Amino acid sequence: MTARVRTRRRRSLASRRIRAILAAGVVLGIGGASTLAAWTDPEYTTATMTAGRFGIEGASGTAAFGEHATRGSAAQLAFDIPTNALAPGATAYSAFRVRTIGGSVAGTALLTADGGNGAGLGTYLRYGVSVVSGTTCSATTFASGTVIVPPGSTLTTSATQSQSLQAASGNTVTYCFAITLPPETGNAAQGTTLSATWNVQAQST
Repeated sequence: MTARVRTRRRRSLASRRIRAILAAGVVLGIGGASTLAAWTDPEYTTATMTAGRFGIEGASGTAAFGEHATRGSAAQLAFDIPTNALAPGATAYSAFRVRTIGGSVAGTALLTADGGNGAGLGTYLRYGVSVVSGTTCSATTFASGTVIVPPGSTLTTSATQSQSLQAASGNTVTYCFAITLPPETGNAAQGTTLSATWNVQAQST
């Protein structure tokens, strides 16, 4: 065998070895890439939900606030003159205050009259309601307030304008009642009686 042939064979063998090594490197490279571990870093979020609540409470005049949710537990209006012996031409004034309870959401209040207010003495009585500032209800504060039931209305007349109630006792709405036995009331009214009732209908906003 000549030196040229031996050199050619050595070169061919070396070339095959290089190609084999390169091929192995490619395979190893693919295999290595497929087994690399990926780094992770999660983020979470959560929320706790609680439903709010809505409620109102009322007070006659300057009395302490409380809940009067039924007809049987209604707060008694305290008038500035005795109302157990009304005479023609007399007008009696009384305040009733409402607000939301502590922790309540905001809402609105609407004063409504009971249908039974038109019986007995209620046939003759007339009234009006004004929303006033503070706790005083008189002829003066009535006139300076916002009238929601016009004076001279029958006792079965409800207000058509609602009032805003802020959340968590944030404000107080004071209704000033002015109830009159008209001067022209006839003798048939003598001795008649009435237990009048009003209801403040409130709802959340």
